[in-house]
Amino acid sequence: MAEKYMGEKLLLVDDDEIFLGVLGKAMRNRGFDVSSSTGIADAVRQARKKTPAMAVVDLKLRGESGLDLIPLLIEINPAMNIVVLTGYSSIATAVTAIKRGAADYLSKPVTAGDVINALSGESPKKDDLEDFRPMSVERMEWEHIQKVLKENDGNISATARSLGMYRRTLQRKLAKKPVAG
Repeated sequence: MAEKYMGEKLLLVDDDEIFLGVLGKAMRNRGFDVSSSTGIADAVRQARKKTPAMAVVDLKLRGESGLDLIPLLIEINPAMNIVVLTGYSSIATAVTAIKRGAADYLSKPVTAGDVINALSGESPKKDDLEDFRPMSVERMEWEHIQKVLKENDGNISATARSLGMYRRTLQRKLAKKPVAG
C-alpha cells in the first residue's frame, strides 16, 4: 500500500500535537510526504511551499475554524483533496465543509486507514441521513469539558470557571468514565 502513495504530498492540520504526530507518522509509513501544522496561517505557508495534493484538516483549531482554511487551500491547489476531521460532528458543519470544497468529513476518533479511505474516495458514504447518529448530549458534554480542560492546561479550577460550574461538580463529572457515542 505504501507504494501507491509514495511521495504523495499531504498536509495535516490539527491543534492536537500528539494526534498530529501519530497520524503524521502513520501516513509517512504509508508512503506520504507529510507536512504538519497546528494553525491556519502556518498551514497556508506550508501549502504554498509544497503544494500538497491532499489535506486533512481538523474542524476546530485553537481560536480558528478549519472551515476557513478550506477555500484558502483550494485557492493554492484547486484539485486538492481535502478531508475534514471533527470530534463534534453535526450535519450542518458537514454540509458547510462539503460546500466549501472538502471531499469528505470524518468524525474522530479515526484511524490512518479511515483517513486513507476518505482521501481515496473509498470511505463508505451515507446517502441516507436516517443513519446519521449525532453524539448523545452526555457525550457532547464530556467532549466539551475535555476540550475546555485542555485549553486550561488541565487546571480544574480555571476549567470550572470557564464552564460556569462549581469545581466539585466538575470533579465529579471528570471522575466518571466517558459515555459512549
